[in-house]
Formats: sequence, structure tokens, C-alpha cells
Amino acid sequence: MNETVNNLIKRRSIKKYSDRPVSKEDIKTIIEAGLYAPTGRNRRCTLFLVVTDKEIRDKISKLNATVLGSDADPFYNAPAVIVVFADRSVNTHVEDGSCAMSNLMNAAFSMGIDSCWVHRAKEVFDSEEGRELARSLGVPDSHVGIGNCILGYRDCDYPVPAERTQKVIII
Repeated sequence: MNETVNNLIKRRSIKKYSDRPVSKEDIKTIIEAGLYAPTGRNRRCTLFLVVTDKEIRDKISKLNATVLGSDADPFYNAPAVIVVFADRSVNTHVEDGSCAMSNLMNAAFSMGIDSCWVHRAKEVFDSEEGRELARSLGVPDSHVGIGNCILGYRDCDYPVPAERTQKVIII
């Protein structure tokens, strides 16, 4: 099987991470893959906020947990988070940011780095506290949170994929 297709089929979301950090070089490579995600009309409206500082990471995690109505860490102890934002004035911003998220996770997997898409970036960064934090980190008000791509190395067995049983339409 083609290596790219194999990676797409084998990648799983990981929900338990060790404290082992992801190198800056690896994060830069993963971000580069995100920059090459397809975008509507080639507008390239995405912005990547890389968070490896534990204090900031924990603050975003706490805000995310609050939206969820929980006090658990929704980032599953992952040491790095790439928050994907997109310019809300671009009509394909959600799709563009989603494609970028996919590229980030698949690039990470191809490099032996685990990941998971953690939702609620929109809610976190649309809150007053989240917006203030985003501004302090250089994210313009024109950008909306699309997703949180957590990165790290798993501290668990690799998940077994669920059987694919959805109906398929062939024309």
C-alpha cells in the first residue's frame, strides 16, 4: 500500500501523553505541512499559534475544560498544542482551518508523533478571557479558533481502530 494512504488509514487520536517534549524542529516541519493545506481560492487565511510554554498551555486547557463543563485536562497531558485560527472574513475559513488541522495531524503521525484534534477553540477564543489571551499572543481579532491540535508521545497502547461499517454509495 502507498505510504501516504497507509498513514491516513493507520493514524489514531491519542488521549494519554507522556511528558516527553516535541522538538522545535519537528513542530516547524508539522507547521510547514499545515501551511500547504488546501484553501478556498488559495486565500491561505489560517494562522498557527504554537504553544509549548506549560503555563500558557495549561491556561488554554483550563479555558477549554470550562467550556466543556469539566475540570479534567482536555489536552490529555500533551506537551504541545497548535491552535489553528482562520480569518473569519473568508467564507471558507472553517473548511480551510479544518484542512490545516488534518495536515498537521497526518504530518505528525508520519514523523512518529502522536496527536488529537481537541475541539472548542472557537468557544475558548471567542470568550472575553480567551480573546484577551489570543491578543496578548499576537492573534488578531479578525481570526476565529478552528481547532486545537495537541502533539506529543503517547503513554498508552496504540488504539485499535473501530470497524468501518457506514454505508457507502457507489455511482
